[in-house]
Amino acid sequence: MQLLVLGTLALLVGVTVAVPAQEKRVHHKPGLSDHVHDDAHGYQYDHEAFLGKEEAKTFDQLSPEESKERLGKIVDRIDTDKDGFISHAELHHWIKHRQRRYIEENVDKHWKEYDQNKDGKIGWIEYKNTTYGYYIDTEFDDVEDKASYKAMLTRDERRFKSADRDGDGVATREEFTAFLHPEEFDYMRSIVIQETIEDIDKNGDGKIDLQEYIGDMFTPESGENEPDWVTTEKKHFSEFRDMNKDGYLDPTEVSHWILPGEVDHADNEARHLIHETDKDNDGRLSISEIMDKMDFIKVSTITDFGTLVEDHDEL
Repeated sequence: MQLLVLGTLALLVGVTVAVPAQEKRVHHKPGLSDHVHDDAHGYQYDHEAFLGKEEAKTFDQLSPEESKERLGKIVDRIDTDKDGFISHAELHHWIKHRQRRYIEENVDKHWKEYDQNKDGKIGWIEYKNTTYGYYIDTEFDDVEDKASYKAMLTRDERRFKSADRDGDGVATREEFTAFLHPEEFDYMRSIVIQETIEDIDKNGDGKIDLQEYIGDMFTPESGENEPDWVTTEKKHFSEFRDMNKDGYLDPTEVSHWILPGEVDHADNEARHLIHETDKDNDGRLSISEIMDKMDFIKVSTITDFGTLVEDHDEL
């Protein structure tokens, strides 16, 4: 049964959502909002950054009184030290949490499935038996591509051991998150790079040449012309990706390609919200300052607010 989802779990780094082929390997952080950040034309960017895209539905249904009451509950969750103010650090942490919501929901889904003994941890044996159990007993004899599934098992075990920082064979929730989403954790970078190279490196020399690089994105059918973007990608390979100009991408160059350094948009947004809302310029936000800027935060447009204040104790 579990082999139906194996591709998602074992090859998560190599298979992403539908995006242009030439971008599928690059791991960008999820955006804070799908809207342009331009206060002159509305505050939808700030609204989604503060509340999360899924919860920030864009039509009014709450009275001002109800909005204020519910905003107070959000502020209480953001104010982790309970001093009555929201600091930049607390707001930054909150916005990053909203940004990572899709990851946490994915982990929630799989956690219930793999924590078979309900002890709040997932051991490698638990994961292996749940995912591969029946097929291990038969040495994958019932699987058409036996070698591929054996390779997946080996790859899963290597990734699990890398995520298991204390080496006890059991993953905490944080370690299991690193297993499912290694691109989100600095200590898992080497695994992301290694798996990417293994996916693309067809001749097994541990490097990626131009033919392999393009072949991972585009394989022409008979008589098909090469798209313009392929020509562009060839140029990018030679001029930007292949930094030492030896004709190959080594692990360091692959790292620069698939795990680019990015601006911390959550930090920038936290600073922006404080700048726009902090009336007394003390570098922090009081509940009254937030209430005075309700149009800016646009809390009254939430439609699925219950998920923010009731369902998730970790918020």
